[in-house]
Amino acid sequence: MKQKVLTMALLAGVASSAHAQSSVTLYGLIDAGISYVNHSKSPGGSDSLIKYDDGVAQGSRWGLRGTEDLGGGLKALFVLENGFNTGNGTMGQNNSLFGRQAYAGLSKNGLGSLTFGRQYAFTTDYLGANYSTGGQTVAGNYAYHVNDIDQLTSSRINNAVKFSSANLAGFTFGAMYGFSNQAGAFAGAPSTGSGASAAAGSSRAYSFGANYAAGPFSVGAAFTDIHYPGQATQPFTTSLFGVATGSSGSQIRDLRAYGVGGRYTLGQATLWALWTNTRLDPTAGTATTYNAYEIGGKYALTSALTGGLGYTYSRATDSFNAHWNQIDASVDYALSKRTDIYLLGIYQKASGTVNGVAVPAQIGSSTSYFNTSGTSSNQLAFRAGLRHRF
Repeated sequence: MKQKVLTMALLAGVASSAHAQSSVTLYGLIDAGISYVNHSKSPGGSDSLIKYDDGVAQGSRWGLRGTEDLGGGLKALFVLENGFNTGNGTMGQNNSLFGRQAYAGLSKNGLGSLTFGRQYAFTTDYLGANYSTGGQTVAGNYAYHVNDIDQLTSSRINNAVKFSSANLAGFTFGAMYGFSNQAGAFAGAPSTGSGASAAAGSSRAYSFGANYAAGPFSVGAAFTDIHYPGQATQPFTTSLFGVATGSSGSQIRDLRAYGVGGRYTLGQATLWALWTNTRLDPTAGTATTYNAYEIGGKYALTSALTGGLGYTYSRATDSFNAHWNQIDASVDYALSKRTDIYLLGIYQKASGTVNGVAVPAQIGSSTSYFNTSGTSSNQLAFRAGLRHRF
């Protein structure tokens, strides 16, 4: 009897040890609420809109992440992450099963990780996550810049090989390359032909980034280059407020975005600043340059209540003459470690003309939120939202 009990105890110990060496975690986030905007493009020009809106503070998602300990500080890892809309239950990222992230790789203690698959560019990893009002407050996707043209929140690169370093005394860095996967077009190629005989073009991308954090201070920089962004599966947006940035009939040959950001924490307050520069080069016509200058801060009034405030000035030049001024205000209250409720107030004023047409306002990192303001030069939006993490 004692021998049988001992055997069972040993087997249980082996099973427990094996389980500890590998793990798979189901995780996710649901963000839902009601939003209002005073001007949204409509057949009549500009009308107010009250809507159910999803994925504002953060995009709703569920995912699986796992690791396996291979010994000697080496681990295998993977992430599969799906985006979805709580309003209608559909999948996000152009109806992709794991459109947010899908990769596998290896990591080594003290060295870093090497991963393969659909992954974020470093403009998203370093700049958007750490130094923007969208990443630092619940203003989220309403606070990110027009159509996310500077790749701060949704720059997911297909067919990518990515190296991310370990933390080396506060310093981290990384590099990635996304293959075009088209014969004879390692660096990407445009579409050819027309109509039914047209051959699809290809898109390749690369990105670099570095970040340094020491105590309350951190600073980071990143660069992302996407060749023929409109030819990627799940094409990158290359328009501003619904107006194409290339000449009629042309496509964007190259999208280059880079920026520098800094952040400082003092007691209950956190301050940040960010500058990004994006250049869109078309196959025909004049390039468009987009600059965004952002400052912001948040303050923990209590352990549960946080207020945030941000200001962004954006300007598109060369083929455009457009300006945007935007103020983002937010209040977030944590009901628990996993659930919070929040209120937002956003105001944007646009000015300038393109081809003789007045520039409309457009709040949000995608036209799916409010569309443009139509015939108006401003948008004023409010939102009450609920976010739950699991």
